[in-house]
Amino acid sequence: MTAYVFPGQGAQFSGMGKELYEESAKAKELFDKANEILGFEITKIMFEGTAEDLKETNVTQPAVYLHSVIKALCADEFKADMVAGHSLGEFSSLVVAGVLSFEDGLRLVAQRADAMQKACEINPSTMAAVLRLDDAKVEEICAAVAEETGEVVVAANYNCPGQLVISGSNKGIEIACEKMKEAGAKRALVLPVGGAFHSPLMEPAREQLAAAIENTTFNEPTCPIYQNVTAKPSTDVATIKTNLIAQLTAPVRWTQSVQNMVADGATSFVECGPGKVLQGLVNKISSEVETSGI
Repeated sequence: MTAYVFPGQGAQFSGMGKELYEESAKAKELFDKANEILGFEITKIMFEGTAEDLKETNVTQPAVYLHSVIKALCADEFKADMVAGHSLGEFSSLVVAGVLSFEDGLRLVAQRADAMQKACEINPSTMAAVLRLDDAKVEEICAAVAEETGEVVVAANYNCPGQLVISGSNKGIEIACEKMKEAGAKRALVLPVGGAFHSPLMEPAREQLAAAIENTTFNEPTCPIYQNVTAKPSTDVATIKTNLIAQLTAPVRWTQSVQNMVADGATSFVECGPGKVLQGLVNKISSEVETSGI
């Protein structure tokens, strides 16, 4: 069985989508439609902007979404037995599985980016990558720091064994990083991100996104979607909505999602979108599967 996976924020690069735009009439039509929906020329920033230009949350998220979804919609052969997306990538997977239209998916992603940006301004916060430390130990340290200091510190992205991203207040993350190193982590490195994604500090964004999701049409998926919040396959529309709303304040269980997809029969993982980050993570999670990209 073939699983299609979609990357999240951080996979962007300068010039992304330009080749697709120039070579495919369908891609050009979709990119042009995106400019209209967003109310600014995102294609100009994607094709000609600097890495710094692409870092803005209100640009990054729609840009990665567009690159991923348009690649999938323009692929000659696209037959997914199951899909999953990392954080933002979950929206791409929902479009490809027929749950959301291209237009509605883009509108939700734009609203998500706006809501997250506002939440970051309300609560200055950050994230850090912890390498080569057992997941249970990372969770234990996060809980201990939170209890001792009253700061927010949680496990946010279970990327692969030995790579877990934590999220929280600036002070909480600083203290947690020191304790992770003391506990034997190879590295505990603060990331250059705008805020504490996938933590309780994103609650204002969750509320804003929830209202947008409730006002959007969701359809039955054409294949199971392994959602970040549960790492389990979803086909029920109400469940998909609930998990999508919870995603902003809950951890991304990527390791567990891939493990469950493999257990359910996935033998091949195809990454659809910019970069090869997910292929690398999948290979670290399971050595038995094939990985490729389109």
